[in-house]
Amino acid sequence: MTLIAIIAVLFLGGALAWLIERSVEGASRWVTLASLLISCVLLASYWPQFSQAAGEAWWDSVQVPWIPRFGISFFLALDGLGFLLLALTLAMGLFGLIASWDQIRFRRGLFYCNYLWTLAGVAGVFTAMDLFLFFFFWEVMLIPMLFLIAVWGYEQRIFAAIKFFIFTQASSLLMLAAIVALVYIHYNASGQVTFNYRELMASDIPAGMQYWLMLGFFIAFAVKLPAVPLHPWLPDAHTQAPTAGSILLAAILLKTGAYGLLRFTLPLFPEASAAFAPLAMAIGAISVVYGAILAFAQQDMKRLVAYSSVSHMGFVLLGIYALNTIAIQGAVMQMIAHGLSTAALFALVGALQQRLHTRDMAQMGGLWGRVPKLAAIALFFAVASLGLPGLGNFIAEFLVLVGSFPVNRWLTVVAALGLVGAALYALWMMQRVFFGEGKKADEDSKVHDLNAREATALLVLAVGLVFLGLRPQPVFDTAEPAVTYLLEQMESANSVAESSPPDSGSNPVPAKGTTSTTVLNTAASGSENL
Repeated sequence: MTLIAIIAVLFLGGALAWLIERSVEGASRWVTLASLLISCVLLASYWPQFSQAAGEAWWDSVQVPWIPRFGISFFLALDGLGFLLLALTLAMGLFGLIASWDQIRFRRGLFYCNYLWTLAGVAGVFTAMDLFLFFFFWEVMLIPMLFLIAVWGYEQRIFAAIKFFIFTQASSLLMLAAIVALVYIHYNASGQVTFNYRELMASDIPAGMQYWLMLGFFIAFAVKLPAVPLHPWLPDAHTQAPTAGSILLAAILLKTGAYGLLRFTLPLFPEASAAFAPLAMAIGAISVVYGAILAFAQQDMKRLVAYSSVSHMGFVLLGIYALNTIAIQGAVMQMIAHGLSTAALFALVGALQQRLHTRDMAQMGGLWGRVPKLAAIALFFAVASLGLPGLGNFIAEFLVLVGSFPVNRWLTVVAALGLVGAALYALWMMQRVFFGEGKKADEDSKVHDLNAREATALLVLAVGLVFLGLRPQPVFDTAEPAVTYLLEQMESANSVAESSPPDSGSNPVPAKGTTSTTVLNTAASGSENL
């Protein structure tokens, strides 16, 4: 029941924050803080499983009938991968609240209600094992985020919110159609209507149909990742969202796309996913380079950080579809490290905008001597973003490249160019914002440095990145059972496909001896534990 309690606390805390603000001004922030702390305490009850390396695959589960007529249940479960991402969700929720503590000036109760409901939806996404319930939480996660952008955003917030809504809802409908088709195929084969993830895993899906269903899931998750060319919503959403909203988007919501690929797309459609892997890896490599190039071209500091997310999440896509333990573990580490570093960068941009009332880097400059604490911390997270050895981002990107190289050398080389691009845009950002001469810095001589609250929150994330860089093994051990299970599913499906007679009809999934077999053989050779 712990999983239900975590989600319930976030939902009820959001409702209470909305109501109490009408009676006591400022109380909604404290209700939000209390809700997040209670959720963290509940999640901490799973610490014994986390401290045991390579323990049980599933740590906890709860299943309650919801709509039995259609085989829908309130089915939640938690494994190592889910725990890591749920911990990231609550930690970034706390960080976003603390970093933007005094930035919301109106309708605070409604803001924190949407803030907590977004976190509740994400927590549900990371734990739902019923596909209908998963889709429900997927939508719950998106709607409050839409309001955060549309109501509390900046100048072009309505445009950004509509763009965000169109991209996410259109892709969500594709996923819903794929879910319904999958359930229907399972019903025809077994006579049972169910949305249960574990039961649908056993479905025997025709090869051609499997490919199209896989695409429905992949597009929905690639939009959220985001991957080129499905990324246009992200720069506008990040730029126009309030600081707390940008932190949620970058640190948490983007990870739901990667999680969906690992939890649903690959295990449910293993043969089709293996066939699609070379194209997915190419999309990931292109995203890495494309995002880095566009980040370097930005004048708006917030848009620069937004495009850097496209680049960094390209490594995640590349690692996932390399289909071996080393690359997938690197992708998981990238999800966590990127969440910490990019959340900090957005918080720093928000702090600068609050002080200087601009995000234009051409208007900044000369801030190093005026705000030394902010400048030093910004330098740390800038070099973390570019992959400085000794920090979590370096471990993640290095493992992705090492795991991807045996699978496709040329795509790995292309992706490696993104590391050069990251160094260029990160150091160029530091030079333009903190060195040289700046108009805004000269006009406002009273610009103040980070206060104790802001500095403490940022230093905690910095310590987290150092820990991930120097001792990443606990993360690998925690995610290892989920990664091993995923690869076993892929290899098992490939073995069955090889032993089956070839289909005489048209089939977009390659037969034995083609690319999918090559990819999975490479996956098997790299499946030893880290």
